[in-house]
Amino acid sequence: MANREALRDLQSRLAGRLQAARNEGISVAAWLAVQTGGRDYLLPLNQAGEIFPWAGVQPVPYTQTWFLGIANLRGALMGVVDLAQLLGHGSARNEQELMDCSLLAFNPALEVNAALLADRLLGLRAADAFSRTEPAPERSPSFFGAVHIDASGRRWQELKLQHLSQTAKFLSIRA
Repeated sequence: MANREALRDLQSRLAGRLQAARNEGISVAAWLAVQTGGRDYLLPLNQAGEIFPWAGVQPVPYTQTWFLGIANLRGALMGVVDLAQLLGHGSARNEQELMDCSLLAFNPALEVNAALLADRLLGLRAADAFSRTEPAPERSPSFFGAVHIDASGRRWQELKLQHLSQTAKFLSIRA
């Protein structure tokens, strides 16, 4: 229950900050920053949907290990994908570890009934939060965008959710 309240508080603060930025002419956030599998990612806000606390899933047999199952999120059945495992740098989590995770649904405009499991939500980021940008690493997946580097040298990989949702790997959940 505390996780749900903390998540509601985060969403409320994020919405308030976005509105204040619009009103004051401050640069508006373009990404939701998340951490999963020990790596930092930027997810485009216009492709991201609602954030949910971990609520458990109904496992689906004969699927990839990164496909955790089906969850009922606000009355909609959504497939739940462990982002770290999908990207090849995560391992299965126990139930206690999952309780600290969040689910990020895709924007309904993308017409993808799925949510991504992320270890931590790190807030919103605007373009001016980064000191420089590099192209996506060579031979990276098509859904990798630029790498943004902040003033402390922390590297943030942009993930294009729309492209991710259309890849053969994402669409092939069968083991």
